[in-house]
Amino acid sequence: MSADMTAGMTAETPPLFPGHAADLQNLRQRGRYRQLMPRAGHDFSSNDYIGLAQSATLKAAAHAALDRGVSVGAGGSRLLRGNDSEHCLLEAEAAAFFGSEAALFMGGGFNANQAIFSTLPQRGDLVLYDALIHASTHDGMRLGRAEICKFAHNDVADASRHIAKWRAGGGSGQIWIAIEAVYSMEGTRAPLAAFAKLAEAEAAMLVVDEAHATGLFGDLGRGLAHDIAHLPRVLTLHTCGKALGVSGALICGAQVLIEFLINRGRGFIFATAPSPLNAALVRAALVDLAGNPARRDRAWERIEHAQAEAARLCGLVGFESQILPVILGQDELCMQVAKGLQDQGFDIRGIRPPTVPAGTARLRISLTGSLSKPVITDLFERLAPVLQDLSPAGASKADPAPDPALDQVRSA
Repeated sequence: MSADMTAGMTAETPPLFPGHAADLQNLRQRGRYRQLMPRAGHDFSSNDYIGLAQSATLKAAAHAALDRGVSVGAGGSRLLRGNDSEHCLLEAEAAAFFGSEAALFMGGGFNANQAIFSTLPQRGDLVLYDALIHASTHDGMRLGRAEICKFAHNDVADASRHIAKWRAGGGSGQIWIAIEAVYSMEGTRAPLAAFAKLAEAEAAMLVVDEAHATGLFGDLGRGLAHDIAHLPRVLTLHTCGKALGVSGALICGAQVLIEFLINRGRGFIFATAPSPLNAALVRAALVDLAGNPARRDRAWERIEHAQAEAARLCGLVGFESQILPVILGQDELCMQVAKGLQDQGFDIRGIRPPTVPAGTARLRISLTGSLSKPVITDLFERLAPVLQDLSPAGASKADPAPDPALDQVRSA
């Protein structure tokens, strides 16, 4: 650095971006500062629920795809030269597998949700969304033209009341009900049958984000909404970077809605197409789901073992899925407990606001395909005394007990 540049500079020289620096410092003081961490320890944090991401199946599929000449990069958007036969084959196969009229492959679930909610609901419509819906849905709604209204988490009656109020106020457009099949930070399952009944009664569109259900729930892992996915007023989203082990997302629904996204969805039109190689790997993952139920069965054995051990060793009950949230409340406490478990070889992450509501900072224990039953037991044996030391405030499960028909809902 030249003398002219350093002249007058002292240790008290303010940072180049004082507003940004002050915000980061505020996050540090509140225990909400985020930083990237390397992978280390037993995987209790990823979304690789059935173990496909590092499987020999997908590695072999990658070699086979490259050997038959599948491109690594798309080279452009789908509407230019980026449209590859692998994209088209995947979309046809996904529509058949998930039971919809058509499908559209996009680069990721966040992009797909943004595209859905910024494009499909029109001016004069109402988007009614669950209070715990994903951030990508919020971003899509902000970019869209429809009215928006929140209802209490998984509360069908509250959603119905908001519809009645909107109609009483003169609302006459299309209603879009946005829910998740399995909620990513709570692990709760939506009461899909009740929401489907409400949507039918109100001639509403039901948009179901199956991100954390695909691969685990429903016949052959086709999601909780599979039984209604064929209906024209149902739109489902299946992300490919969780249980499917790759990346990308599939929007599944009526042909006219898929065509509308192709023609009006800015997140589709102006984005470079997903890698054709990725599309080939998602095709292989769907084949594995359909033909290898043992992979999903193994995952459920570990999920059920974890739920039992959480109850036996820690007194934690009421879990509904592969996601086991342990509510600790305070941000800094949550991160301290997470760090202690990480130091013992368990990759568990603390989740703080704004990802979850204030006062509900939690450990998000995610059951993944790489875990063994002894490792799962070891985790809860080590967590038990930590939670005991926190009593009587202690830790809690985020939500009430599950529907007793869990086995029927996930249908092997």
